[in-house]
Amino acid sequence: MSTTTEITIRSATTGDVGLILAFIRELANYERLSDLCVATEDALRQTLFGPRPTAEVLLADAGGAPAGFALYFQNYSTFLARPGLYLEDLFVRPAYRRLGVGRALLIELAAVAGDRGCGRFEWNVLDWNVDARRFYDSLGAVAMSEWMIYRLTGEALEALARDGRASRAERGSR
Repeated sequence: MSTTTEITIRSATTGDVGLILAFIRELANYERLSDLCVATEDALRQTLFGPRPTAEVLLADAGGAPAGFALYFQNYSTFLARPGLYLEDLFVRPAYRRLGVGRALLIELAAVAGDRGCGRFEWNVLDWNVDARRFYDSLGAVAMSEWMIYRLTGEALEALARDGRASRAERGSR
């Protein structure tokens, strides 16, 4: 690949579900989390392109070949009283790294955030991914080291959801 490879960015469509899933699986493998990846084409079709889409995807081609993707969604900042853009996943296939594909995806996402009046654009990066951290630093992104991520999944999420449903039912019976 030469450094003059043409990079194009476009919004994904329902016809891209197989490619999106392939990128997600490649990302899971890269992050050493393949055992946690249970996404299917049907689930992606429903959540990305169904009646109530919960995320959006940009696809990057380099020299006409699929090179990377970015999956993102809108969130909200109460302090700013404005929407934000949250980048859930950014992945560039190894053969296309250092050609500007990741930068092109982030530039397009920044434009989307600007067009939507977002007050911020955020994402997470694994602490061991030094190359990604250097790349984000080079763009002027700032690591938010004072914030810790908390997550509920699996049985813990199900248990709390059961408590919530029971509480709702109890309130409804009064």
